[in-house]
Amino acid sequence: MSVQSAIKRKTAPDIRARKNGEPIVMLTSYHAHTAALVDRHCDVILVGDSLGNVMHGLETTVPVTLDMMILQGRAVMRGSKHALVVVDMPFGSYEASKEQAFHSAVRILKETHCGAVKLEGGVRMAETVAFLSERGVPVMGHIGLTPQSINTLGSFRAQGRDAGSWDPILNDAKAISDAGAFSVVVEAVAEPLARKITETIAIPTIGIGASAACDGQVLVLEDMLGLSPRTPKFVRRYGELGPAIEAAVKGYADDVRSRAFPGPEHVYDMKKS
Repeated sequence: MSVQSAIKRKTAPDIRARKNGEPIVMLTSYHAHTAALVDRHCDVILVGDSLGNVMHGLETTVPVTLDMMILQGRAVMRGSKHALVVVDMPFGSYEASKEQAFHSAVRILKETHCGAVKLEGGVRMAETVAFLSERGVPVMGHIGLTPQSINTLGSFRAQGRDAGSWDPILNDAKAISDAGAFSVVVEAVAEPLARKITETIAIPTIGIGASAACDGQVLVLEDMLGLSPRTPKFVRRYGELGPAIEAAVKGYADDVRSRAFPGPEHVYDMKKS
């Protein structure tokens, strides 16, 4: 059996081929068990640097390290079988030079066995995207609102609300596409601009707060499950697991305090069966 025929996971070229086709379904995951659940329904699983917010309680993604990304990337790869797994390159791991980016990307690919990396930035990162792509590293871009640049942006406000501000974001999208990225995340831009970008560039656009005009969508899993204390306005909550988890924990705590734990008497007879 050839190596290629043994590959069951979706690949970066598979996702690239979905341009103007069936919408791409993408969610974040950081654990083996959630990855197994997400894998059944998604084309792409993103191991996002948003783990800094949802796992570690950080205010921004800036403090997230390469080692943190690799650790969770390994977990997601163990839990998934079919989706393309993309791992974020964290702030400080790729901006200094294209060579730094290559070494960081190689670590991610070698140590996690994921299928691609994602980095933020448009025109300024195009040379790096080309450098990586030419050397066998599949790259997903990220333009519009770029959370790693929050200290420069000042806030998480939507981008491109006025047509007069479209050109820089359009130029970013074109630069990333021309550089060889296989897809690009478009975050928090107005619907008319998201549609323009999607119609203009040759690679799939994956929106987050960028309307249904994109070729696919991505959300942070904890946001759409109602587990995040602060959820962006554009997120539709498909579950409210926060209150359910708290209720379960309270039930357990009440049982322990009333000495009703660990449960039915037959639990103690398990060794006899």
